[in-house]
Amino acid sequence: MKSRRISRTRRRATIFGAATASVIAGVAMLPNWSAGAAVTDDPTVDAKTKATFQRLADAVFTDRTEALVGGGRKDRNKPRTDGFSGDVRLSSGTARSQDAALSKLDRRRGELAKLGEKYSKGSTTVTLGATNVKGRKAKAVVTETTTLTYQKVRGSEPGTTGFQARHELTFTADRRGDWQLTGITPADEDNLAVNQTATPESVPAPTPSAVPSASASAAPSAAPSASASASASASVKVSTTTPAAPKAATSFPGPANPKDFTASGLDYKAMADYAKRYWSDYNPAYPNFNGAGAGGDCTNFVSQALKEGGWKHVPGYVYDYTRWFGNAEIQSHSFIGVNEWSWFAQNSKRTTSLANVYQMDVGDVLQVDFDRDGSKDHTMIVTSRSKGVPYLTYHSTNTYSRSVSSIIASYPNASYYAYRT
Repeated sequence: MKSRRISRTRRRATIFGAATASVIAGVAMLPNWSAGAAVTDDPTVDAKTKATFQRLADAVFTDRTEALVGGGRKDRNKPRTDGFSGDVRLSSGTARSQDAALSKLDRRRGELAKLGEKYSKGSTTVTLGATNVKGRKAKAVVTETTTLTYQKVRGSEPGTTGFQARHELTFTADRRGDWQLTGITPADEDNLAVNQTATPESVPAPTPSAVPSASASAAPSAAPSASASASASASVKVSTTTPAAPKAATSFPGPANPKDFTASGLDYKAMADYAKRYWSDYNPAYPNFNGAGAGGDCTNFVSQALKEGGWKHVPGYVYDYTRWFGNAEIQSHSFIGVNEWSWFAQNSKRTTSLANVYQMDVGDVLQVDFDRDGSKDHTMIVTSRSKGVPYLTYHSTNTYSRSVSSIIASYPNASYYAYRT
């Protein structure tokens, strides 16, 4: 068993994470400064340059969207990024990374088509946040919002799927003061967007050293710090029941296993409606665990939806995996942690494991272990189903109505765990 560091969801590499070497190579291949070339002082980034930064970022992510849609441009051999040169453009290394990404997304489009999923159109917008300039480097955070319209292959697909993701762009100025886009890194805890092409890379989960104070009815007045957990366990009985969930198959179609929506007394529509409402506009009644070092908000978000549909609090000690509770002031680790939620779900018998991910229906939960190290990394909830295909909504990256087929096509080597609620 791993240490008690909470694993809400683990930060990942972006689409460019696997191409770090080529990005570095792109920086190295910036134009040589010949003895006769004019040298500018450290350049400034004015409003016009910022606008060009934004347009270049928009071109990068729009090209990826169009690769998933296919046929979106008359000439796919001329990506939008080719229209940038001179003052602001891609570095050679970033251009190579982008070409590789577009090729991979083209292949993924074909894989999804075989599974009966196609997109009829897509749209991407990028907004530029603060831009910080130090010497000949400029860093800017952009927010990408992408929507893909499902082509009616099965006939009852959701209307659209989409996501919001933040990226930090690094621009480097050459001797003449011209800017090149030399790097893109994630600004969110995860980058699990539909157009991601790199397999997520695990990083250590943050230590829960700042669990909020508890209310008197929920738990002790202050949860012990990580350093005090050993002494606390001597006086407080902590459950060591951490059952391993069975893996689910990913073959389509899954064996018949219809869900009885009346047996449990839960409101599954309320779960789905909650997730659809708060997929990007977070509920202020709960803490937001996205952000540097916070660990990600995926399981916290799913727990909120389950609570909305009728899951009741089980008050107690925050580290006890047979307990489950969460509000604005205090959350059990089972409410916000990926593996901890799985342990509670099984200990409490509130879920049963499904043999195949395609058996999931509205209100069911999917977890993923991207690197197959035995520790689950991400939690999602099913918000709709169409002719045997579940569609999931999740936080970190904020995403709605993404098909399980798309997730499997993006991460074919991951381990999947499907829970019927």
